[in-house]
Amino acid sequence: MNEENLINYYNKFNEDKRLNSRHGKLEFITSMKYIHDYLKDFSNPKILDIGAGTGRYSISLANEGYDVSAVELVKHNLRVIEKNSSLVHAYLGNALDLSKFSDESFDITLLFGPMYHLISFDEKVKALNEVKRVTRKNGIIMVAYCMNDYAVIRHGFMEKSIKEDLKNNLINEDFHVTPDSTSLYSYLNLDDINKLNEVVGLKRIKIISPDGCANYLRSYINKLDDEEFDLFVQYHLKNCERNDLIGAGAHTLDILKKC
Repeated sequence: MNEENLINYYNKFNEDKRLNSRHGKLEFITSMKYIHDYLKDFSNPKILDIGAGTGRYSISLANEGYDVSAVELVKHNLRVIEKNSSLVHAYLGNALDLSKFSDESFDITLLFGPMYHLISFDEKVKALNEVKRVTRKNGIIMVAYCMNDYAVIRHGFMEKSIKEDLKNNLINEDFHVTPDSTSLYSYLNLDDINKLNEVVGLKRIKIISPDGCANYLRSYINKLDDEEFDLFVQYHLKNCERNDLIGAGAHTLDILKKC
């Protein structure tokens, strides 16, 4: 992970604008639905949000009365969390070093941003091991990934960069994105994710697509009226666990248990 480049990127990137867009709202609604599903299993649960951004999830959950700690790499984002909520325990840090937290401190741990940007396999394993360490036995770990096929379809074919990407070894002959040490994003397929879980020793409960086809349909869903968009959300929630659709969306949310 190139930490300096990542900080510079997020100092300019408006994550709140993305999450408040129609496709971003769908991702948030879906992820929160599953977070709430598992919060029911705990009495007075403690939540850790790693890579919390400006606190979209942390603040919402804290406002519901949950005990929430947030770790964020970008100082600007951390200040936004602190400004907008006195309820969230906010810390500067990154996913590779959670030493400020004791073993088995949290019931539910969210890793929604960091795996987008940790490039090497070893970095990803290190982050998952840290998450596993700070999560209590039988606790829930939710990990979000950027998906390889979405990147190839959207950026390679829809934006017509595929020939140049293949020529420059940005995509290999198996049509897998091949980031290098200067890349900001890492794109995985389901086999990659399964291998990580196997190495770290995490048990999958289920895996979902939090945004489904929405990122392909941005211009169309933005034209839907409120009632039509509500129906689109209902359609998506009925289908987000379908194995034949997971992997083609922009993101995948892996829901795991620490045994």
